[in-house]
Amino acid sequence: MREQPEQQAPPVQRLRIRYAKRGRLRFTSHRDFSRAFERAIFRARVPMAYSSGFNPHPRISYANAAPTGSASEAEYVEIGLAQVLDPAAVATALEEALPDGLDVVEVAESPGGSLADLLEASHWQLDVPANPVSAEAAVAAFLQAESVTVERMTKKGLREFDCRGAVVALSAVPHGDGSRLDLVLRHGVPAVRPDDVLTGLRAVGGLETGPAPLLTRVSQGPLDPESGTVGDPLHPSV
Repeated sequence: MREQPEQQAPPVQRLRIRYAKRGRLRFTSHRDFSRAFERAIFRARVPMAYSSGFNPHPRISYANAAPTGSASEAEYVEIGLAQVLDPAAVATALEEALPDGLDVVEVAESPGGSLADLLEASHWQLDVPANPVSAEAAVAAFLQAESVTVERMTKKGLREFDCRGAVVALSAVPHGDGSRLDLVLRHGVPAVRPDDVLTGLRAVGGLETGPAPLLTRVSQGPLDPESGTVGDPLHPSV
């Protein structure tokens, strides 16, 4: 009989971490970030709680990572600790251990419940080379459409879906030599990404998006259905 593994104690504290992907680090994949984050946890000597079983692993839960190539000011991860710590001290230790461009924004104690359930929508800024007049016209055509069908290659092959239904709000303003699209995108299944919306804008409005538009997630969290704004998942009652 194989000897049963030792049962690990449950976490005594859970911390929720908001971090940013900036500059060239926006091209970091989720797998690359998870490796970098676990190394930072080790270097910062954070006393992690571990799962039970034959292959215990640190209790780390990632939530709704941005697509590779997108910058973000609002990525989230939750960790379970074996010792109660000051969240501010953990933030400082992790910030020192992570590479520049993967930056800790805030650490807060978890009140319980599911972090993923609080991430209902994202607020994005999409910088494109289109002039403001053509950008506004493309946005108007997109918003007037009942549905906008796009295709994207997924792990299960080429998939076709409507990207219009996930858009809560969309507008365009002049920005630099082009335009900035302000987008609030509801999370759902299938997951609609900001590049899907750009594909839809090209299809229905002829929007010029350029070869590498800068996509930046400004925030993600609870969605206020009346105002269409995105709240703060670390402080959902604020």
